[in-house]
Amino acid sequence: MNRSNRIDVALLCLTGFLRSFATGLMGVIFGVYLFRLGRGSAEIGILTAAGLAGATIATGWITWRGDQFGRRKALIVLALLWVAGGAGLAFVSSFIGLLLVVFAGMVNAMGTDRSASYVIEQAALPNLVSDRDRTWTFSWYHLVLDAGGALGALAAALPIILYRWRAVPIPTAYAAVFLGYSVLGLASAIAYSFVSKQIETAPTRQETPTVSSASKKHVFGLARLFAIDSFGGGFLTDAVVAYWFFRRFGISEVQLGALFFVIHILNALSHLGAAWLAEKIGLLKTMVFTHLPSSVFLIAVPLAPNFTIAAALLLAREALVEMDVPTRQSYVAAVVNPHERTFAVGVTNLSRSAFWAIASAISGVLMQNLTFSAPLIAGGSIKIGYDVLLYRKFRHIRPPEEV
Repeated sequence: MNRSNRIDVALLCLTGFLRSFATGLMGVIFGVYLFRLGRGSAEIGILTAAGLAGATIATGWITWRGDQFGRRKALIVLALLWVAGGAGLAFVSSFIGLLLVVFAGMVNAMGTDRSASYVIEQAALPNLVSDRDRTWTFSWYHLVLDAGGALGALAAALPIILYRWRAVPIPTAYAAVFLGYSVLGLASAIAYSFVSKQIETAPTRQETPTVSSASKKHVFGLARLFAIDSFGGGFLTDAVVAYWFFRRFGISEVQLGALFFVIHILNALSHLGAAWLAEKIGLLKTMVFTHLPSSVFLIAVPLAPNFTIAAALLLAREALVEMDVPTRQSYVAAVVNPHERTFAVGVTNLSRSAFWAIASAISGVLMQNLTFSAPLIAGGSIKIGYDVLLYRKFRHIRPPEEV
């Protein structure tokens, strides 16, 4: 990797860290802030969905037109919309106003980065490294993102700290935090302006890049399977799992915060283990052989007699479950041509986002009407089915570095 490419990779990791920090922060405080404004559960749900809808539409546009518009320009525009979203939250309080702000600003209250910027970065990173270094690059990238998310979650205490230690009124404290959120977006826009043109696709005379039939077959096949995985994952959001522990064992928010901080750290470290294992057994086997046992640990959590054992099982699951993230993205990038990567990443991420949202809406209904542990059991079982199907369908399709 030459010096220019190393700088580009570092800049994309930096912007990913800033975005994940902001996402981790917003995932914790968004609902609480709206509750303090007097918004009910239905309104909070609608506003959360509006942010996800904005991000999904942006991802769709990036998938089909992002490369023609220019990846670097698109990243800067998306970062500036992030700035506008934070500023809007600081000064707007009416429901309609908030609806427009979170939609246009693509405010992500899910706690996990599902942005259009994330799609572009996934497509750009393989352009900057060799096939042999691709998986390690994705692993370090996601380690940085998870670290940002963990620190962002801790930063959610800032409004209360400002209130208790500086006697700042709660609304003013939240406004200050939202403006800080905007500053992170501005810093990202500035960082993106220094990224080289190497992240762009090769110029083509066609208005829309051609995607080969073989690549389409791989991409749509993976997208269908990833939709199954995300449907299972939608039952297992941080909010649902935290609520389950809170109700089942009566633990405090402080204990939950500590538990989820450790979860993020394990997720981050597991990415490096994934890259090492992929070098030994291959990308697809790493994806399946780590993901499947993690779901077994998850299904066992509701059977635990106390918090200590349940937490240990959950942590065992989290040490494995995200090892498929960098390997999955490296695999998607490997089975298509370089100019098809934005299309491949966009389509697979769109399928994941849509089904994640659908299952999230269903999980509460299952908890209330079937059994309280239903989301954990259903999510784990669906994910096991996904692993089996993925291995059966794609075990003979190998990336270039494994041939």
